[in-house]
Amino acid sequence: MSKAPAIATYNAQPLRDRVVLVTGGAQGIGRGIAQAVLGAGGNVMIGDLDPDAGHACLQEWKVGERAAFRQLDVSREASVHRWVKAAIDHFGSLHGLVNNAGIAEPHQGPLHELPLETWNRYLATNLTGAFLCSKHALPSLSAAGGAIVHIASTRALQSEADTEAYAATKGGLLALTHAMAVSSGPKVRVNAILPGWIVTDEWKKPQERHHSKLSRKDHAQHPAGRAGTPNDIGALAVYLLSDASAFVTGQHFVIDGGMTVKMQYV
Repeated sequence: MSKAPAIATYNAQPLRDRVVLVTGGAQGIGRGIAQAVLGAGGNVMIGDLDPDAGHACLQEWKVGERAAFRQLDVSREASVHRWVKAAIDHFGSLHGLVNNAGIAEPHQGPLHELPLETWNRYLATNLTGAFLCSKHALPSLSAAGGAIVHIASTRALQSEADTEAYAATKGGLLALTHAMAVSSGPKVRVNAILPGWIVTDEWKKPQERHHSKLSRKDHAQHPAGRAGTPNDIGALAVYLLSDASAFVTGQHFVIDGGMTVKMQYV
């Protein structure tokens, strides 16, 4: 088992005393975003289906009342309502929401064999979950002049075969982003991040954590020279949640080490 990733601290603290909700925040990209919020001086409420992973975060972070966890199923409205209310009860206000929770496996076989149940499960978690969390957080975010960040994917713009359910939900998040930006502005800004190849092996719960097995070739295919980490996504999320991006809304940001602009011939 590898060591837990440390919380990176910012020279300035652009989220000082602000409260940010992060769905799917106990592992992977979500954990990276939650830690970035803490490193930027903010407070964070993480929600996750996995209670072991959530409680492990609190034990490893050791930031006291600045972080809280509640189990969350983003596909169920009652669960979302309880989670948002718990955050308000704990912290008193909300300033940001990161809709990160989602089914991460894009490959589900040929479309003509895809069960409707599987299609609906992707929609419920990856897209409806973002809608429900935004719906219940918006009143508090509007009062505070807050921001929402949807975590989409570069697969919203390009695809491999047999990934229709995943791609459709991530593409839907881009449409939800610009629609919400228009409807919720100027009180709430809404943007999306599209991660590429992000290595999360060391950002899992302790018993599943291990060092990455990516090869030099894997890293070298990125113009930036390496695959990404949750820290990379967290840094962009902090910018989009902070006043530094006060004139930015309705936009989507690709963060993939340059992979989507590189011509490749196999």
